[in-house]
Amino acid sequence: MKTTFKTLSIAAALAASLGLAGCAANAGSGSSTPMDHGSHGAMSSSMPSAGADHNQADIMFAQMMIPHHSQAVDMSDIILAKSDVPAEVTALATKIKGAQAPEIEQMTGWLSGWGAPNAMSDHSGHGMSGMVDDAGIDKLKSATATEAAKLFLQQMIGHHEGAIDMAQQEIGAGKSPEAVKLGHDIVDAQQAEITQMKQLLATL
Repeated sequence: MKTTFKTLSIAAALAASLGLAGCAANAGSGSSTPMDHGSHGAMSSSMPSAGADHNQADIMFAQMMIPHHSQAVDMSDIILAKSDVPAEVTALATKIKGAQAPEIEQMTGWLSGWGAPNAMSDHSGHGMSGMVDDAGIDKLKSATATEAAKLFLQQMIGHHEGAIDMAQQEIGAGKSPEAVKLGHDIVDAQQAEITQMKQLLATL
């Protein structure tokens, strides 16, 4: 059941991101526009065109993964700003930030080159698997020391699982060799980090 729910969430987000892309292209600024889950009928006319080196799956992958990665960087910044957090956890947060920030720049460059809007950069992530809601982020901000470390690990495990789901969608449907390679890289790196985080949780 969990896999079915996550797959449906991803499918909904993929569809909705297409609607957003069209809105953003028309308005010139879609960074804070809520996702319209009822716009599916207009998708064919509003989708940015794919080229010889990429397709719609590549565009949606980048548009969704940018805010997903951005939240992971934000969460890492939150934990790194705290005192008395176990060194292993701060080291992991530093590693996550160091890996995902450059990938955000890479994907932003792809979208620019493809003529597609960076339509989902508002971090809202409606329907995106693994995203932490505002209440969860506030709880992370207010937590201290070991409790903050535990919460960060718990949230980031789910966050990574969501990223892996989206990366696997790209691997299966993408056309851009660079984007598909990034999908593989995300799956490999974040699965290893999930294992590490579960081990760290057991020690706290």
